[in-house]
Amino acid sequence: MEQHYVIGVDIGTQGTKTALFSVDGQKVAESFEKSELICPAPGEVCQEPEEIYGSVVRTIRQSIERAGVPKEKILALGMDSQMAGIMAVDKDFKAVGPYDSWLDTRCAPYIMKMKQQAEDEIIRKTGGPVTCTHGPKILHRKYEFPQEYARIAKFVLPGTYVAGRLCGLKAEDAYIDYTHLHFTGFADNQNKSWDSGLLMEFGIEKEKMPDIVSPWKVVGALTKAAAEESGLSEGTKVVAGCGDSAASALGAGIVEKNMIYDVAGTASIFACSTDNYTPDQNEKTILFSRSVIDGLYTPLAYISGGGLCLKWFLEQHGESYAYWNREAEKIEAGSRGLYFVPHFSGRTCPGVPDMRGAFSGLSFYHQAGHMYRSILESIAYEYHLYFSILKEQNPHIAPQAIYGAGGGTKSGIFNQIKADVLGIPYRPLEDADTAVYASAMLAAFGIGRIPDLKAAMKVQYKEEIYMPQKGNSGLYKGYAKQYARLLKLLGEFY
Repeated sequence: MEQHYVIGVDIGTQGTKTALFSVDGQKVAESFEKSELICPAPGEVCQEPEEIYGSVVRTIRQSIERAGVPKEKILALGMDSQMAGIMAVDKDFKAVGPYDSWLDTRCAPYIMKMKQQAEDEIIRKTGGPVTCTHGPKILHRKYEFPQEYARIAKFVLPGTYVAGRLCGLKAEDAYIDYTHLHFTGFADNQNKSWDSGLLMEFGIEKEKMPDIVSPWKVVGALTKAAAEESGLSEGTKVVAGCGDSAASALGAGIVEKNMIYDVAGTASIFACSTDNYTPDQNEKTILFSRSVIDGLYTPLAYISGGGLCLKWFLEQHGESYAYWNREAEKIEAGSRGLYFVPHFSGRTCPGVPDMRGAFSGLSFYHQAGHMYRSILESIAYEYHLYFSILKEQNPHIAPQAIYGAGGGTKSGIFNQIKADVLGIPYRPLEDADTAVYASAMLAAFGIGRIPDLKAAMKVQYKEEIYMPQKGNSGLYKGYAKQYARLLKLLGEFY
C-alpha cells in the first residue's frame, strides 16, 4: 500500500519542534528551532508573532528536506502550542501586538481584580483558579493598551495564529480548542462554551472570543504562498490542534482515567486523569483541564519555570546537566536541610504572582551540588503538594506508576527523587517528546486516516523503573511537609 504522511508541530517556550510521521506513527524526520524570547524589563516576556510563524514554516521545510518525502504524500498538519499566554489578531488575522507569554507577569493587578470580583465563580465555571493566564492578560490589554484593544477582532493562541497564516483565515474563522478552557477565565468548561455572565462581569465583548472547537477539526488548507514557504503542497489540510501539555499527555498514553503524568520540561507539570469534574474551590491550586479525549479530564498543577530553574543554575555555575546530576547523586536525601523555591516568575498554583525564588537553610556546609539537588527536590515537593490535593478531591485515585515525559526524564536522579518523594514507581517514556507525535496523529485522525485516536497512542517506556526507596521516602515526608510550610510563609511575606 502506498505510504502517506502527516506533520506534527510543537510550538514550545524554548523552541519549535516539527516532525514528519507516516500515518501509522513512524517518525521519519524532525527539526528544531530555538525561540527568541524578548525580556525588555522585569516581569515582561513576549515573542514576535512573525518569529513564531517563521519558526514553523522553516522547521516544516527542514523536516521535509531531511526526509526526502514527496510533498504530495503529506496529507495534513497538526499543531500544539503554549497554553497560558495569549495573543490577538485584527479582522484580517494580522497580529495585534506581540505574543504575551505565560511567563509574563505584568497582568498581576488584574489577577487580583478577577479574584476579588468573581474568584469562586471563575473556578466553578472554568475549572481553573485565577492565575497569570488568558483572563488577566486580556484585561491587561483592555486597560493598559486601549487603542490596541480596540483593534483586536479575536484573541487567539499561537497555534491558531500560525494556522490562520498558513490557511489565509479571517477573524471570523478564529478558534480555540477545548483543552485550553481552564485557562480562559471566561469559559463554561463542562459545556464547552463561553460564559456570558463572566464576560459581562469583566466587560469583555463576546465577539472578541474565538469559536470553541474539537482538537481534530479541520480548520483550513494551505494557501499557495504558505505552501511555497513551508515546502508543502497547496491545499494540505490543517487541524485545530491543542495545548502543548494536552498534546504531551495524549502522546504519553494518558487516555484512560486513574493515571498520573509528569512533564519534566520548561514548566514542571503534574497531572492525573479522571472522568469526574471536581474543580478545586478549596485550595485554588489545581487547574481542571480537559483531555483531548472527550469526556476525560486531566487536572493538573505546574511550576511556571521548573526546568528553567535548572537552566538558570547551569548558566551560573557552568558544566553540563550530566555533571550536576552526578554531583546530586552524591548528596544525601534532603540536601542537609537546604530548600529551594522555584517560583522565579511568581507562583502559579495557587496564584501568588509576586512570589520569587529562594534558597532557604544555607550553611557553610552546603556546596553547589547541594544547591542543584535541592532544586530537583523542590519540584518533587511541589508535586507532593499537588498530589495531596488531587487525592482529597479524587480519593479513588490509586496510580500504578507516574509516567514521565520531557527532557528532565533523562536524569536518573531526578526520576528517583520523584519516586521517593511521592512513594510511587516512576516510568519514563522512551521518547520524551510526545507532543509532536500527538499533534501529527490528531491530523491523521482529523482527516479520517486513522479510525481510533486512543488506539493510535502506542507508547513505549524505558526498561528502567525507578522504585521508591523506603528509607528516603520516609525522610522525604518530613521534608515535603516543611517545604509546604515554607511556601506558606513566603506567600505571606510577599
